[in-house]
Amino acid sequence: MAEIVLKVHPKDNVIVALKDLKKGQVVNYGGEDFVLQDDITAKHKFFTHDLQTGDEIIMYGVLVGKAQEFIPRGGLMTTGNTKHAADPFEYRPYQYQWTAPDVSKFRDRTFNGYHRSDGRVGTANYWLFMPTVFCENRNLDVIREALHNELGYAVTDKYKKYAHHLVAAFKNNEDISNLSLNALPSGGSSSTDRLFKNVDGIKFLNHQGGCGGTRQDAGTLSKLLAAYADHPNVAGITILSLGCQNLQTKQLLEDIKLRNPSFDKPLLVFEQQQSQSEEQLVADAIKKTFEGLIEANKIERAPAPLTALTVGVKCGGSDGFSGISANPAVGYTSDLLAALGAKVLLAEFPELCGAEQQLIDRTIDEAAARKFIHLMTTYNDQALSVGSGFFMNPSPGNIKDGLITDAIKSTGAAKKGGTSPVVDVLDYTEPATKPGLSLVCTPGNDVEATTGKAASGATLILFTTGLGTPTGNPVCPTIKLATNTSLANRMSDIIDINTGGIIDGEKTIEEMGAEILEYCIKAASGEVIPKAVQLNQDDFIPWKRGVSL
Repeated sequence: MAEIVLKVHPKDNVIVALKDLKKGQVVNYGGEDFVLQDDITAKHKFFTHDLQTGDEIIMYGVLVGKAQEFIPRGGLMTTGNTKHAADPFEYRPYQYQWTAPDVSKFRDRTFNGYHRSDGRVGTANYWLFMPTVFCENRNLDVIREALHNELGYAVTDKYKKYAHHLVAAFKNNEDISNLSLNALPSGGSSSTDRLFKNVDGIKFLNHQGGCGGTRQDAGTLSKLLAAYADHPNVAGITILSLGCQNLQTKQLLEDIKLRNPSFDKPLLVFEQQQSQSEEQLVADAIKKTFEGLIEANKIERAPAPLTALTVGVKCGGSDGFSGISANPAVGYTSDLLAALGAKVLLAEFPELCGAEQQLIDRTIDEAAARKFIHLMTTYNDQALSVGSGFFMNPSPGNIKDGLITDAIKSTGAAKKGGTSPVVDVLDYTEPATKPGLSLVCTPGNDVEATTGKAASGATLILFTTGLGTPTGNPVCPTIKLATNTSLANRMSDIIDINTGGIIDGEKTIEEMGAEILEYCIKAASGEVIPKAVQLNQDDFIPWKRGVSL
């Protein structure tokens, strides 16, 4: 029989409701009876004993808040009676002991990926268009319309067909109230419609940068675009430049070579202010890219060891179940990957608030640990200087579904990184080079974070969600995991994996974590296509290093 409540850590003085509970209901947990003083909606918490004003609130075994008033045993945690609090952190010599999971089942496994000349292996094979400045976005849109439709990469034309039917019905004075999208004949492109079978997509990095702002903004953007050009999932690149912008093509090319001195991918550059006309620019870009696609299509998937995987772990639209189902399950997957010698990337620094000391104690190298402390403190100080702070990270949706303080959200979010040692700490766009778990400085913002993970080399992203979010990435297949079965059923069009069986008592965290790794192997081999990829959910937002939570 499934449990109706859960105490996550023995030290906790809060208990999580796994089902809706009623005021006055007697709940037994660990041999103790708790009389509920309020209705407790699933995902929310009640207290294990009376708390006075200023008393510490403990969850996941760490400080996550302080009582703002007297709270009775069995009382509901709310934003009124609980405020964010987290323990201070520091570097201290610490001998972290890790017991790696049994990976015998996966040790000799491979995935079928795209092998690059520098030895890295992609999980997909994309051609990438990037503008050096926002002025070229319109030209990218024109090229996208032409190539996506003609080469078979358009997701579907069902919405165009639906609009066409509505227009036709209106012109014929017909009743449109019963004209349903689902009643239309299916249609649209699929992988079998593609002209180039071994090119998984043509991707476009539209952005709002490259000019205006500061020179530092242009420099950060240049490093980000260079990272995407060098990404293992990218076969070739077409660059569109206006000519007069802050981010000059010369700087971008230099940053690409600086990132990878052995860079040898096809790279096409078109500058509008040197062209005879916009028409010539667009036509030349289409033709030369088409020639590049012919060559990229000659690359075929081949077996590669799991050590060649780099997996980013991310959560968005989190809920009160995130830290007890999907995130710990992904954390077990992370531990399996780390034990196998693959790379794992944990980012979202505003959502590591409250978990800092644990991560510092797990960091192998003192310099890396101090780098993490510096990045965290300067980032938070910057937010505080404009009247914000990490403590303001939880969104209204997070709070509504049980994440009352940032420390609750963050300590649950950190579970995605598992328990393995931290081998490195990376600033924004720095590449991951060491096997094992690395921390990557990005905002918590879903798209800014996934954009940053791909820049550090993630070739797959595991994205957990409790509320439902469609986020994807242009070059890194993004796999969506629901924290609860209700969400998985309701938004099945964007969810790939349901971890709600953990909440329902049907699966263990370890079982779910192994299943997630199996899915990763299939996705990395192109055997299954994640929903975000199917939908062309190609979200890309550069971080300007300003305050973003």
